[in-house]
Amino acid sequence: MKEILYNNLVTSSGALTLSDVIINFLAACIISVLIYTSYRISHSGPIYSQRFNVSLTMLALVTTLVMNVIGNNIALSLGMVGALSIVRFRTAIKDPRDTAYIFWAIAVGICCGVSDYLIAGIGTFIIFMFLILFGFVRENERILIIIKMKTEAMETVEASIGSYFQGKASMRLENHSIDMGMAEMIYEISDHHLKKASANGNCVKILSEITGVNSVSLIRQDDEINQ
Repeated sequence: MKEILYNNLVTSSGALTLSDVIINFLAACIISVLIYTSYRISHSGPIYSQRFNVSLTMLALVTTLVMNVIGNNIALSLGMVGALSIVRFRTAIKDPRDTAYIFWAIAVGICCGVSDYLIAGIGTFIIFMFLILFGFVRENERILIIIKMKTEAMETVEASIGSYFQGKASMRLENHSIDMGMAEMIYEISDHHLKKASANGNCVKILSEITGVNSVSLIRQDDEINQ
């Protein structure tokens, strides 16, 4: 029994032939093109990163390389896990979908590394079609409306905001400076409701025309500054 375990841990090299290695990498390259295309199509907005997309292709190839080296060697696989466990990744993931693409690339590399092209091909096709259909889903972006005014104009501004956005704008901040007689109000509105309300006129222009209002600013809010 000990000899069997020793042979499995040490003597089982699981070496691949040159043709097997070439086919594995070729399959990984072909499938990586689908990953690259899917990411390019579904991330056609301003957050698209060409370098990250290329890195996904490289990730699939690197994983294929690791799997070709490990093969069926249990001892080598345990050593590889220990070596990779000390690697720390500090790249910030701005879009939650990027994490799914990373796992997709790793899974493709694993499948191609063990010559399981059927699972890699079918799985990639299903994921590719799913992301093409739902990859254009964008979060409902929020807009911050920052209004600086004299304190006596606050009631008028509040009434105008409620009327213009039909109660869809939410109050987020209200500052007063009694000594200087100035105030600041911040409202939050979704991009959808802002565009819908724009049919009644430009909100910046309407609010700026109110007596006592000094400035009106619109800021597009993303998830990086949420609390």
